[in-house]
Amino acid sequence: MPALSPSPRWRYNDGMTIRTLTALPVYNEAPHVGPVLDEVVRFSGEVLVVDDGSTDGTAPLLAARPQVRVVTHPENRGYGAALVSAFEFALRGGYDVLVTIDCDGQHEPQRIPEFIRTCVEQEADIVSGSRYLKRFPGDSQPPDDRRRINRIITEELNRCLGWSLTDAFCGFKAYRVPMLAKFDLTETGYAMPLELWVQAAALGLKIVELPVPLIYLEEARSFGGSLDNANLRLAVYREVLGRALAKANLSGNQSPTRALQ
Repeated sequence: MPALSPSPRWRYNDGMTIRTLTALPVYNEAPHVGPVLDEVVRFSGEVLVVDDGSTDGTAPLLAARPQVRVVTHPENRGYGAALVSAFEFALRGGYDVLVTIDCDGQHEPQRIPEFIRTCVEQEADIVSGSRYLKRFPGDSQPPDDRRRINRIITEELNRCLGWSLTDAFCGFKAYRVPMLAKFDLTETGYAMPLELWVQAAALGLKIVELPVPLIYLEEARSFGGSLDNANLRLAVYREVLGRALAKANLSGNQSPTRALQ
């Protein structure tokens, strides 16, 4: 089991060494990016920020941190597009494990080593955080519409894929980098994880959920545009899920070749 000190390479008892990267998709996060990165660099030796067209002063804050790699989108392309840029960076860089973590303070960077350990020791293709797998002391109460939509979409995803996920939308994840090359992700917004889940099922990837605390610091945080309307957001998620299932030729009640843990 690796030490918890930050290192770009992790050495295990069997002598295996792996190279890891932690990536943060960022859009207009000037109030949060500094404190979050202060913690992330403590637990990750190599850090990437994908600045998705920020206009609020985030860019100069990132420029002041030479130890952090930055990929900049000239204009806002969406959360999914920012994640795809992180995937491409990790593939080009030859990393073994990529951890993704949001920059709004909802995820605890000290848990990054646990995600890496789980990915390697359980030979998982994706380790996905779940805010609903167990309760933690001090858990926040999620906004009603977000919890309702997450529950509905997670249930529909499980029904279609034969899985037992508990949280379809948590952005705290670890990925085995070589398998990222197998994805063909076209959704650029917040619905991209649904496309990713469907393709993961079609590929027979091994998924492991890891419990994380439920933290909401800004309950009124905007999704942007029409997605702030809960009913429209649910409709968009269902449309993306349906399109992804059709593209993957999955009609429902599928059994991936490697079981969800």
